[in-house]
Amino acid sequence: MNYTFQYGQVVQYIPYLLGGAWLSLQLAAISFVAGAAIGLVNATALSFGPRPARIAVRAYVTFFLNTPLLVQIFFIFFVLPEAGILLEPYTACAIGMSLNAGAYLTEIERAGFQSLRRSELDAAQSLGFNLRQTVWYVILPHIVKALYPPLSNQFIIQVMTTSIAAIFAVEELTGRTYNVNAITFRSLEIFSVAAVIYVLLTLIVSTALALVGRRVFRVKAKVF
Repeated sequence: MNYTFQYGQVVQYIPYLLGGAWLSLQLAAISFVAGAAIGLVNATALSFGPRPARIAVRAYVTFFLNTPLLVQIFFIFFVLPEAGILLEPYTACAIGMSLNAGAYLTEIERAGFQSLRRSELDAAQSLGFNLRQTVWYVILPHIVKALYPPLSNQFIIQVMTTSIAAIFAVEELTGRTYNVNAITFRSLEIFSVAAVIYVLLTLIVSTALALVGRRVFRVKAKVF
């Protein structure tokens, strides 16, 4: 193999790639927050809701856990227009990733509900809390503290999953890497640079989450 590395041809595109990394982070944050909200509602329904609500949530979780994310986004992007619902690629990817994350976060947050001590729920009831107040003031703080590590891991997964948006021409990090590769034809150089950016992005996010966990939630989280 007689290959000459020419990173000089791709260095000028690093700011462009970093812009894509920032877009990846935004997409991950949006889908994670939306997914966490969906998970909280679903976990509440599974724990306290009537049987029809539990059945509906189970159907939702089963569907999104057992079908590929790519197929889910394809459905949103290509099938919904048949019903007159036209979505931008970024919006379709954000919705698909949010619904997918919501299924995983439903199971994670449900585990948090189950780990709650009965005495805490009895105390909330004795104080006259309704269901919304119990979830907001008692259950949610418990979930955040008890499940901070798996929630943090899910956010990291969301960051990595954003690369699937490149298939729909969203210019996140992988999408911009494709663009630069089409210009320079230096595949090995540009994709290795993108890989390094992903590693750095993951380390930065992991460190930030660990620091937040330690400072805000008093969670024993490892800082790189």
